[in-house]
Amino acid sequence: MRIDRQRVKEHFAAYTRNYDPSNPKIALKIAHTYRVADNCEEIAKSLELDDEDIDFAWLSGMLHDVGRFEQVKRYNTFIDSESVDHAEFGADLLFGEENLIKDYMDFRSWDKDLEIVIRQHNKYRIDSLVSGKTLVFCNILRDADKVDILRVNVETPMEEIYNVTRDVLFSSGVSQKVMDQVREHHAIFRDIMVSPAEHLIGHIALSFELVYPKSWELAKEQGYLYQMFDFPTNNDSTKKALEETKAELESFYSRKQVKEKYIACKINPLITLFF
Repeated sequence: MRIDRQRVKEHFAAYTRNYDPSNPKIALKIAHTYRVADNCEEIAKSLELDDEDIDFAWLSGMLHDVGRFEQVKRYNTFIDSESVDHAEFGADLLFGEENLIKDYMDFRSWDKDLEIVIRQHNKYRIDSLVSGKTLVFCNILRDADKVDILRVNVETPMEEIYNVTRDVLFSSGVSQKVMDQVREHHAIFRDIMVSPAEHLIGHIALSFELVYPKSWELAKEQGYLYQMFDFPTNNDSTKKALEETKAELESFYSRKQVKEKYIACKINPLITLFF
């Protein structure tokens, strides 16, 4: 079964016209949506998925942040802990009482898996009950999202992302609790990130979590990750944190790439990971 991509784009554009495109947060999420969808397609192709599965991956990117627009309208923030879980909210809009999914496609056979993928895209860890191809689609979307979050942190004024003044942004520091998790090479727990600088380090640390080799390739090609290390902080702890995080990330992927080459011929491309 195939989707009509033009129809999807037209309905997404119609939906987002209900919000204020002059609001930088709304404009950010519109651009982010299209880029995540493109990333999903690139990653899916790298796994040699069939055309229908590539369509599914692309569609998940187009719909993954539907909840963001109403979140910004109601709360003027992207911080879920201060408003709503945007993934759950978006899935409710698409598959709940409002049933917005019907505007994007007529057949319903994808709804169950698509709802799971959208609900799981922002979770710290994917639910252990998710498996098989649905898990593959979850990982594709999560990778695609992370790759574009790096771009957003460079191209969008960070005071807009973090809802702070420039003075607060450039003077904020980074705690050892955050750096301990950087040294463990995984995403940083949301509840320990307090300052804007810690959220910046947290976004960089998402790179530790990329699942597929193509995702890391896309992150390197776009070049935004290394621009994030040039954050013009006035805080000594943040300067040191950026230097250390860069070194940890380079060491991490140097080892991962060597091991990935070794195991590539032994693993089904659907589940090839950077171990």
